[in-house]
Amino acid sequence: MTALAFTKGHGTENDFVLLFDPHGQVDLDPGLVRYLCDRRAGIGGDGVIRAVRAGGLEAGAGLAPATWFMDYWNADGTTSEMCGNGARVFGAFLEAEAGEELGGGTEFATRGGPRTVRSLGGGRYAIGMGAYRVGDATDGFDSEVAARGLEPVRPALSVDMGNPHHVVALADVGELAALDLTEAPEVRPVPPHGTNVEFAVALGYEERDGETRGRVRMRVHERGSGETRSCGTGACAVALAMRTWAGVGAPDVWDVEVPGGEVTVRIVGGTTVLEGPAVLVATGTVETPAG
Repeated sequence: MTALAFTKGHGTENDFVLLFDPHGQVDLDPGLVRYLCDRRAGIGGDGVIRAVRAGGLEAGAGLAPATWFMDYWNADGTTSEMCGNGARVFGAFLEAEAGEELGGGTEFATRGGPRTVRSLGGGRYAIGMGAYRVGDATDGFDSEVAARGLEPVRPALSVDMGNPHHVVALADVGELAALDLTEAPEVRPVPPHGTNVEFAVALGYEERDGETRGRVRMRVHERGSGETRSCGTGACAVALAMRTWAGVGAPDVWDVEVPGGEVTVRIVGGTTVLEGPAVLVATGTVETPAG
């Protein structure tokens, strides 16, 4: 058994086990990730985030060695390109462990490309989420999704946030509540690398702080993790889908209600900015199994 230092954190209850490993000395593999994320036998989390310098892992090849890299793993032991809620927690973790000053914004690397994190104060952070791509769909949809508790099969729109998403619009919050996401929804055409599936209900517009803001409520089934309490890239995908469906004059700012709280998505040209809280709740050491 080996003692491993960890921090537990969450962003709108999307929770993570965080490891500070600047030189890439932790032998992080799928088995260890599954153990750490096990809510009964391990610590528990939707994923593992390792803070490591780019020079300390293979995925950082070609980057400046001192660049911070957000090494993100899903709970099932697979790696993922990016996690928006996790990026906010990653920012808070860098402040706490590396003494990073994030008031002016700091760039870091992910498997999905570079991102920026900026502290807004009061435990809130803004993540520059990079470029997105909405699926080519003349009628607003390019796929279909089947899910337990939802009849019939519904049309969906694909959104690439650096990781794959499919967004389904529902008629009301009753339909949203009736969904059974204990099993992964079926998406057609079948995505070659899997996908995250969001189900969303538009709740209208409001004027606040001198701007028109959309409001939407969502649930999500995340690739490699199952249903989670929140998904940052998913919230961005939902905001982009809602704006696409609403057409000309739709807001560029969306407040997104998730089971774990609320985040705000700002659509700025060809990019999005995700704003919301990040909380570090505990630190400790865990005995990791041999082999």
